[in-house]
Amino acid sequence: MKVAITYENGEVFQHFGHTEKLKIYEIENEEIISENILDTSAHGHELLVKFLKDNNVDILICGGIGNGAKKALEEAHIQLLGGVSGNVQKVIKYYILNKLKYNENRIINIHPSLIPSFCGKGY
Repeated sequence: MKVAITYENGEVFQHFGHTEKLKIYEIENEEIISENILDTSAHGHELLVKFLKDNNVDILICGGIGNGAKKALEEAHIQLLGGVSGNVQKVIKYYILNKLKYNENRIINIHPSLIPSFCGKGY
């Protein structure tokens, strides 16, 4: 099984449609077999979902995600675990232990550049 996590500086990146890197883990028997950081070279949810599909990803873990991306992932048969934040190494360990807290209904409806700066990083 392959699990992709949106990635920036060791943390879960918080806007799927703008993610520039993904950390992809291959997992077998509850153990990490391999892990790689890949540059997506793609912007927008359509291209990112295609990138995930082309890399045989089964599950996406991310922060916020828009409704269009959520639907595209469903159509591509990629499971979504959204609304996640924190260090990616801890996140994947919690996922393997079946203790990851997520909220697939955490939707971003506006472009991040329109969010006032006082809102901080947890949009």
